[in-house]
Amino acid sequence: MKSMKTIALLSNDHSWTYNLRKEVIQELIDKGYQVILILPYGEKVELLKDMGCKFYDVPMFERRGKNPITELRLIAFYYKLLKKLRPDAILTYTIKPNLYGGFVAGKLKIPYIANITGLGSAVEDKGLVPYATKILYRLGLKKAKCVFAQNNGSKSYLIKNRIVTPDQVKRIPGSGVNLDRFSISSYPDDSVIRFVFISRIMKEKGIEEYLNAATIIRQKYNNTEFHVCGFCEDEYKGSLEKKENDGTVIYHGMIDNVPEFLTSIHCLIHPSFYLEGLSNVCLEAAASGRPVITTDHEGCRETVVDGKTGYIVNKQDYKSLVDAIEKFLSLSNDEKRAMGIASRKYVEKNFDRGIIVDAYVKELDNI
Repeated sequence: MKSMKTIALLSNDHSWTYNLRKEVIQELIDKGYQVILILPYGEKVELLKDMGCKFYDVPMFERRGKNPITELRLIAFYYKLLKKLRPDAILTYTIKPNLYGGFVAGKLKIPYIANITGLGSAVEDKGLVPYATKILYRLGLKKAKCVFAQNNGSKSYLIKNRIVTPDQVKRIPGSGVNLDRFSISSYPDDSVIRFVFISRIMKEKGIEEYLNAATIIRQKYNNTEFHVCGFCEDEYKGSLEKKENDGTVIYHGMIDNVPEFLTSIHCLIHPSFYLEGLSNVCLEAAASGRPVITTDHEGCRETVVDGKTGYIVNKQDYKSLVDAIEKFLSLSNDEKRAMGIASRKYVEKNFDRGIIVDAYVKELDNI
């Protein structure tokens, strides 16, 4: 007989689980729950185990894999393990844990809460893919006690396509941001104005628009730097290396010290048109007191008050991005600093991670 209530958490990545969910996990542990992590192993699993979590590896998990046999093995793994563990509730994050884990939880009649961290590109594809995606979402989310949507577009999609009922889905402000970790820092001087792109380097995150805009701005303004941080997809390694060699950008690869890195940055640029939930990097930069330039797109526009905390530009439009950068460059350093302070205040009011923690505790209390 179980001595304490158990919560199983299904996710696709150790790093995101630690960086974005640890406050929720800590709150559950503090309330006396045993938290069980079910995700692929990575080094940050050790930090989560140190917090008191139990861990089960998912070696067959492929984040972007589409092999039917591998996917069926993943579903079977979830079923066998969850049937054995019989947690009191399940929390799922990201597409495959939401769909496969949710389906299994429904079959086992275990209450579960899903978090739509982003609908993904499949819903925008042509042909049978969007139709199949809707079916998978219905199977995965049908019996969820609660579905958290991180932006209004995701919420509308779920309701419009009859994936969930209006009563099932609740809007939360993304993953929120840890306001202590990402604290406001002194704004740098204006001898060199530094911009940064922090994301997986892929088409949908707007890397092409960023590189094009950087090329144009660098030719006109010698006192600018354009930094790039993140894992680079194979198709962009050549073009990124070329832009680095000609002095257009400075590439740092993957970085772990984002708060420290932002201290020397004047503005974050996030030209994404990916169907994400709510951009974490935009919230983190804003919490650090940095203006943000991002796109008029779901999950991005919500993080900026246009003209006050940054600028919103047209998606997939590098000329619109160039205009915004030039508008930013025309500001005095005091005006840039004031924009960053406004950015911090906006995040404090609307995106404190404590809001997310409270939402989970409330739903689990209801269960």
